[in-house]
Amino acid sequence: MHALSLDLTPLGKRFVVANVQGPAHAPEWATWLQELGFITGEQVTLMVRGVPGGDPLVVRVGASTFAIRRAEAACVLVEDAP
Repeated sequence: MHALSLDLTPLGKRFVVANVQGPAHAPEWATWLQELGFITGEQVTLMVRGVPGGDPLVVRVGASTFAIRRAEAACVLVEDAP
């Protein structure tokens, strides 16, 4: 399987979290995203892209739904759900 970042996934398709890595300028984002539930193996779906510009993104992780920025979603690497 090859991983891609959550911000690039198609709407409505289920994936699983493969890894979470914060950017060099904000490494604490990884911890924050994991506290929200973006943990390895958890199911995640991109539900809505904001208009215009695609920000924010509405994502469902597990049973919770959040609005996060594209830059934050780019920190979440996902793979196809089994």
